[in-house]
Amino acid sequence: METTNLNIRIDKAIKDQAEQIFNELGLNMTTAVNIFLRTTIREHGIPFELKLEVPNEITAAAIEEGRKLMADPSAPRYSSMESLKAALEV
Repeated sequence: METTNLNIRIDKAIKDQAEQIFNELGLNMTTAVNIFLRTTIREHGIPFELKLEVPNEITAAAIEEGRKLMADPSAPRYSSMESLKAALEV
């Protein structure tokens, strides 16, 4: 396979932000651009979203509350749905 260089100009802040996301996904910039180009050719257009799942504020707060409860030995524990429903009086 013959390769060639692709030189593009892009705002530094955009490049840095994209690199941070690519790194979290285990990709470098070259691999990410190659994925984009190959998939664009195969799909004949911009075909996909590649993104990190970032919870919204409410979900992030609920996750944090759950982690705190799991770390708190005095927090109530339930071994079945029946015992949870009884505690909730449902």
